[in-house]
Amino acid sequence: MNIEKAFAITLKEIRNQKKLSQESLAFASNLDRTYISLLERGKRQPTLTSLFFISKALNISLVELMTILEVKINENK
Repeated sequence: MNIEKAFAITLKEIRNQKKLSQESLAFASNLDRTYISLLERGKRQPTLTSLFFISKALNISLVELMTILEVKINENK
């Protein structure tokens, strides 16, 4: 699985586990809802700043988010 697809799946899974809508995640991370949608569909890749804000909004560390992503990528090699 490529990184773009793995990140898209990971973001959506974590957001759903936290019971957040795209709109509420966007508001909490100070990003646009359409940007969150594009990330979850693998159409855009986040900047480091966006990753930081998204992880804070999801109430997880950036390291934890990257660890989950790395596991997802390695599971699907």
